[in-house]
Amino acid sequence: MFSSGEEAFRSLYTGVFPILFRVAFRIAGSEEAAEDLCQEAFFRYHEKDMTFPNPEEAKYWLIRVVKNSALNYAKRKDRERKAYQRAFREDYRTVETGEAHLVKKETREEVEEALNALPEKFRTVLVLKEYGGLNYKEIGRTLGISEGNVKVRVFRARERLTALLAGKGLGEKEGNDNDVSGS
Repeated sequence: MFSSGEEAFRSLYTGVFPILFRVAFRIAGSEEAAEDLCQEAFFRYHEKDMTFPNPEEAKYWLIRVVKNSALNYAKRKDRERKAYQRAFREDYRTVETGEAHLVKKETREEVEEALNALPEKFRTVLVLKEYGGLNYKEIGRTLGISEGNVKVRVFRARERLTALLAGKGLGEKEGNDNDVSGS
């Protein structure tokens, strides 16, 4: 059994923290928040003296904890931002300097907006794949779905993201969202 002994914990922390940070940062959008979310996940792991059959299972548990915490954080921050905007009618426009910086910022915002417009099941697999650096098998284990199902979701997510970025949108094609397994 893999437990949270000091040496095992240190090894797990060193190996998994970079992946967790990338996932948390992509979802939360803040380095400080991502670091806090990762630290909180490791604290929970250590505090509960979790035991797993092997280090890989511990890794997947931590990824799930960080993903869920980051999603909750992002939702809470979005609600707070909207409440402040309504309350204070704040204008968040900024003056950009340099054409390259402006183009880069606009592109990043367009991609982020398109990514956020995807259904959660598509957005999640893309974040884990592209920002978390996980392979299909690891994503499947993390989300509790088959590797084939992950591949289908990633393919469909990329299709939708491409269409959204092209300005076409996919409209109401909800019938095509079914996974191979039907979940």
